[in-house]
Amino acid sequence: MPRCTRKGCNKEFTEDSNQECIFHPGAPVFHEGLKSWSCCSDVNKPVLEFDEFMKISGCMKTERHTNDAPKVEPSKAPNNPNNLAVSVSEDGKEVYTSEAVLTNTSSQSESKPPVSQPIAPTEPPPPAIEEEDDLSIPVAVGTKCLRKGCGKLFVSDELNRLGDGEGTVCVYHPSPPIFREGSKGYLCCKRRVLEFDEFLKIEGCKTGRHVFAVKAAPGPTQTECRIEHYQTLDKVHVSIYAKKADKDKTSIKFECDKVILDILFQDTKRFTRTIDLVGPINAATSTFQIMGTKVELHLQKEDRRSWPVLEKSELVKIGNYAVTFGVGGRTGTIGGKEIILDASNQVRAG
Repeated sequence: MPRCTRKGCNKEFTEDSNQECIFHPGAPVFHEGLKSWSCCSDVNKPVLEFDEFMKISGCMKTERHTNDAPKVEPSKAPNNPNNLAVSVSEDGKEVYTSEAVLTNTSSQSESKPPVSQPIAPTEPPPPAIEEEDDLSIPVAVGTKCLRKGCGKLFVSDELNRLGDGEGTVCVYHPSPPIFREGSKGYLCCKRRVLEFDEFLKIEGCKTGRHVFAVKAAPGPTQTECRIEHYQTLDKVHVSIYAKKADKDKTSIKFECDKVILDILFQDTKRFTRTIDLVGPINAATSTFQIMGTKVELHLQKEDRRSWPVLEKSELVKIGNYAVTFGVGGRTGTIGGKEIILDASNQVRAG
C-alpha cells in the first residue's frame, strides 16, 4: 500500500479509502537543541528529544491522503556556515564535504608532508544498551517498530516476531539523530543531509530484530551499607557509607521516630532500610547531605537525653534502659564513669 507523504502523517492508505489525513503544513524548526513545527509552535511547545518531536500531532486536516512528492521551497539564503560542498554519489545519495578541509589537504600535499602530532589516548564510551522486544506483551496490528529508521508495521507474531523469517529483520539506527549547523543525520553513520524529508529517508545502518513492545530493564539489585553514628547534646549524626549515590534519585524521609532510606547508586545497586530510632527527633529540622562517598544524616533530638544506641532493635543487647552517662556535681557529665538514670529508670533499677 502507498504511504502518505505529508509531514506528521506517514500512514499507509488505499486509493478508495476516505480516511482523514492529519498533518503539519509547515516545516520542522531546529534551534539550539529545541525541535518544533513552524505551523504550530505557538500551540505545541518545542521539545528536546527527537522521539517526542515525532509524536507531535498534526495541526491541519484534509479528507484524503496523498503519495505525491512533497514540495520543498528553495531557501533564499541557505545556512551553510561550514561551506559544505554537495555532491551526489552513484546511488543518488547526497555527500557533504567541508571545502576548507579539501583546500587545506591539497595545499599541504603540494608543499610538504604534515608533521604527525601525538594524540592523547581517549577512553572509549561505554556501549549503548539497546532495547529488546518483549514477546510476552501482545501487540496490536499496525503498530510501528520502535527502532529509529525502521518504521515497519506489525502484522502478526508469526510474521514479525517469531522465527527468522524475512519479516523479522529490522534495519535501523542504534544511535540518536544529530542536528548540527543545518545538517541532519545519525551518530551511528556518516551520511548527512540538509532537508528534513531526506533525513527521514536515511536507511538504517544496523540489522537486528524489530521492537514493538520494549522489554522492561532489570531493576536495581539490593546492597548493604555500613552505618556509623555519634551524638552531641542536641543532635545525632549518622554516616551511611554509600559511595556514588545518585543525588537525583535518592529519597530520605524523616519521621518523629524513624528514618526511611531509599538510596539509589549510579550503577544498578540500591540500599533500602527503615531505621527505627531509639529516641524521638524533630523531623522538620533534621537534614541530610549526599556526598561522594557517604550520606550524612543530622537528626535533631526532641530532648537532650543521650542515646545509648541508634536503633530500638539494638536495645536488646544492653537492656531496655534509656541511660545517660555522666557524674554528679558541678563538674558536668562528659567523661564520667558513674551511670546516672533518669527518674523513670531509677524506679526500674530499684
